[in-house]
Amino acid sequence: MSRLVGRLLVVVSQHAPVRSASIPKRIPLFTRPVSTSQGLQSLTRYNKTSDWHKKLTPEQYVVTREKGTEEPFSGIYLNHYEVGMYHCVCCDVPLFSSEAKYDSGTGWPAFKEAHGTWGRDESHASVIRRPDNSLGSAGTEVLCKNCDAHLGHVFDDGPDPTGQRFCINSVALKFKPRENDAPDIEEQK
Repeated sequence: MSRLVGRLLVVVSQHAPVRSASIPKRIPLFTRPVSTSQGLQSLTRYNKTSDWHKKLTPEQYVVTREKGTEEPFSGIYLNHYEVGMYHCVCCDVPLFSSEAKYDSGTGWPAFKEAHGTWGRDESHASVIRRPDNSLGSAGTEVLCKNCDAHLGHVFDDGPDPTGQRFCINSVALKFKPRENDAPDIEEQK
């Protein structure tokens, strides 16, 4: 098969028109590696000048940038029931609403769905899913769509109606309470 492809490339290149020197060569648009194996660059969309060590605590760095996991039953948002929004600790994008949070009994904050999800459509949500085999079996990693921060994992054993359990590390989140509805300026006059 590789011989056939090689021969086709030779034939096509022999019959291709000669390029003018004024036409620029194609520059690849996507040069990010697809793996974070040792020795390769991070998948993080931020460039090397972003210093996550300065922005994050050591625990936040290990979980979000190195795909770590906090100890079960240790997170500050495990038994947190205030109304508001959970944001990415790295880039401050809203990820999960407190209305989707529930007690899964697993030791980590759990959510039925990501903020911006419409039914099973997560195209407007700020999370993405990636296959992950690091847990010893096939799993699904949850990342921040904006900065590629590792948030946790998603499982298909959640409550109705979604059947999803987003198992998220507390240190990957920053909670912002819902602001009280301020009176309209026109109403005050």
